[in-house]
Amino acid sequence: MATFFQEDDILGKAYDARIMRRLLTYVRPYTRLVSLALLLLLLVSLIDLVGPALTGYGIDHYIAPTTHQLSLTDRGNGLLTIAVIYMLVLTLGMVLRYLHVFILNIVGQRIMFDMRSQMFEHLQRLALSFFDHNPVGRLMTRLTNDVDSLNEMFTSGAISILSDVLTIVGVTITLLVINWQLALVTFIVMPPLFLIASYFRTAMRDNFRAIRVRLARINAYVAENIAGMSIVQLFNREQRNYERFDELNRDYLKQTIRSILYFVLFGSITNFFSALAVALIIWYGGGRVLLGALTLGSLVAYLQYVDRFFLPIRDLAEKYNILQSAMASSERIFKVLDEPITIQDPPHPKEFDEVKGEIEFRDVWFAYNPGEWVLKGISLKIRPGERVAIVGATGAGKTSIISLISRFYDVQKGAILIDGIDIREARQKDVRRHVGTVLQDPFIFSGTIASNIRLHEEGISDERMRQAAEYVNAAHFIERLPQGYDEEVRERGAGLSVGEKQLLAFARAIAFNPEILLILDEATSSVDTETEVLIQDAVNKLMLNRTSIIIAHRLSTIRNVDRIIVMHKGRIVEEGTHEELLHNQGVYRRLYEYQYAQ
Repeated sequence: MATFFQEDDILGKAYDARIMRRLLTYVRPYTRLVSLALLLLLLVSLIDLVGPALTGYGIDHYIAPTTHQLSLTDRGNGLLTIAVIYMLVLTLGMVLRYLHVFILNIVGQRIMFDMRSQMFEHLQRLALSFFDHNPVGRLMTRLTNDVDSLNEMFTSGAISILSDVLTIVGVTITLLVINWQLALVTFIVMPPLFLIASYFRTAMRDNFRAIRVRLARINAYVAENIAGMSIVQLFNREQRNYERFDELNRDYLKQTIRSILYFVLFGSITNFFSALAVALIIWYGGGRVLLGALTLGSLVAYLQYVDRFFLPIRDLAEKYNILQSAMASSERIFKVLDEPITIQDPPHPKEFDEVKGEIEFRDVWFAYNPGEWVLKGISLKIRPGERVAIVGATGAGKTSIISLISRFYDVQKGAILIDGIDIREARQKDVRRHVGTVLQDPFIFSGTIASNIRLHEEGISDERMRQAAEYVNAAHFIERLPQGYDEEVRERGAGLSVGEKQLLAFARAIAFNPEILLILDEATSSVDTETEVLIQDAVNKLMLNRTSIIIAHRLSTIRNVDRIIVMHKGRIVEEGTHEELLHNQGVYRRLYEYQYAQ
């Protein structure tokens, strides 16, 4: 069975010092709050030791005194005093515990905020090649589930383990102080318990790995089926896909039940050894009380301390999984954060003066994957204001030219220049500010029509936004909507036709007013005849006084351009006007005849 999202297999250790050191860098800004939380934790741990001591003192001095006799009134007053002190201690412990948990959660939420912000900022700076190989679902999991796992570690895992360690150390010392012989009897059960805990730790680690892998398979399968639901229903695959999901789901259920079995079994075994320790204490400690070597109060206090001693051991399995999950999540998060930013601004960028719009490719070689060249030695020059169309069969490298001009990728060989400046020597934002792009499948964001045109750019006024829509013939359908420009748009433009989304993309490009060129990537495909006429009219307007590159399979849309560049297998094979290329009897002629021959 294939494993989806191999990255989700990462588990690592329950504690990895290298990763923990890196996680602590996110804690440093909140050192004061963490220090206060640790101080409160220490106080809470000490206060938890007071209760059994008060119980033992009350029994030995007021319930079953052995050294002196007190009147019933004195005993009652003494017990009342002990009860009041006990209540004050419990109240103080409750307040300190509340403050401790509150501060820890504040720190955890702030660390999650910082980490999410850092990841989102880093993702926006990564080259598109990263997103070509990483599914959206995986990246969403990094920003949500994995960051939440870290919050659980900071609030319930690492600090809780420290609390447990302090409790165990404090109780151990107290037990030895009360009666070291009885303490040794108690510790007889610890070696076999630790051996059993070690076995369960290994078993639960392997089970945890199995659960994570199976959950990743379910998530991947569900995401794939939802995205392709139209194909599933069209080809009547519902039952077969359900059977496949049922198989994955049952496999996940099986591993989850096994996990529950481990938890229950380990808890039961721990309870057994705890009860066994109590039995030994009652047997040996009771005998010491009968001999007068130990007071009854000390024995009762001792039993309460023993219960607190075994409590953190019972929680071992849960906290181990929290740590393991956090370490695995950290490793996956850091894998994203460590992804190198390959498209970077130069340390001393060149500035564009008055942009004219000249574009030049100098012997450009480009490949998405090493050795698989998409563009092979492309050299061309586009004059300012020139309208150029690039045509060719699928896979010829047309769209790659668009991506390279926008500097979504960097070329491996050669150079691309705008107004004589290598775009790698300029800031990315300076290059892209002058590039307007309309893609074949324009992306529409959730929000309003207006927000999709201006993309929340404050410099674009309502008047300029409406003028842009009118200029590209988008206003005619926008004004028919119930809310007009304030009409809510659902995710990815659901409810809008392909043509309407195209017109919105044109309006967006015009609103931002690209100064040097407008790039159109098959912008008139997949629309009806009426909408195509509107778009073609918008294209003609957009190309006025702009350096324009049009990528299109539909040759009817490019007859009026100044020059047509024909590409084939990553190379330029022909150049010329529509009429010149038809007379050449070359690749363009064959493309034309393929589309229009009856």
